[in-house]
Amino acid sequence: MTGGFALIVRFTTRDADAAQAFDALVARTLEGIRNEPGTLVYVSHIPQGEPLVRVFYELYADEAAFQAHEDQPHTREMLRDREQYLTATEVTFLGEQAGKRPDLLEAP
Repeated sequence: MTGGFALIVRFTTRDADAAQAFDALVARTLEGIRNEPGTLVYVSHIPQGEPLVRVFYELYADEAAFQAHEDQPHTREMLRDREQYLTATEVTFLGEQAGKRPDLLEAP
């Protein structure tokens, strides 16, 4: 696999309680995401010094795999329910330039 389809999403939660509820929503959603064959990486991070922020890195086999992810019931539920916890959402789509991948993500 070369390139894939990747994005970074930065979520800012309203407060500590909202951050905790958002994390629980993400944990429930991940149960379904783990079964998506075209979703290669889906990881949530907390930036150092920003306890109310979550940054997601998502890597899909291709744009069709991303769309299949977006169409899943668990994803649609998260997209709907997350808004109550957030003050901001920033999405950045990425074009791969160079990198290193684990063997399971390398081209055959």
